[in-house]
Amino acid sequence: MQKDLSLAAEKAKKIKLIILDVHGVLTTNDVIYDAQGGRYRVFNHEDGFGANALMASGIEMAVITRKSKATENRMNDIGIKRFYQTKEKVGKYMELLEELNITDEEVCFVGDEIIDMGVMKRVGFAVAPSDGKPDVLEIADFITEKAGGKGVVRELGEFILRTQGKWDKFCDKIMNKGW
Repeated sequence: MQKDLSLAAEKAKKIKLIILDVHGVLTTNDVIYDAQGGRYRVFNHEDGFGANALMASGIEMAVITRKSKATENRMNDIGIKRFYQTKEKVGKYMELLEELNITDEEVCFVGDEIIDMGVMKRVGFAVAPSDGKPDVLEIADFITEKAGGKGVVRELGEFILRTQGKWDKFCDKIMNKGW
């Protein structure tokens, strides 16, 4: 179901900001409850690596999602400072464009559900995990091989950094000097 990779690569070359949804992108959409009613989500370590690779290579990262303390803790762990808890994704997106002085074509949004489509239709590079909803997959410029919560950001990060000619430099740095 992959889209035109050459067109996706052209769009990826322009990216300065990646905005992520959480549920269904950074998680599998599963929620675990303990006997006391505590809610738990599982995050994939590969996505932390992908986000850090992107940020270390000069690409801004942001997350727009509903309120979630667990997600806030995870974003702190991996160093994503632009973490927004709101249901108004398009409004927050427009604020980010102005704040960072960038254009739609310089933004990538990764989403999997109908609520994400408003931003996905505006950005220059719309991405969905392989298990995204059919309407979302239809408008995505790039569909990852990975499903949500299974390394989507790691896969996307490598794709973008390769298209921008930054992957080898990043790998050389961490292989020889660490993080």
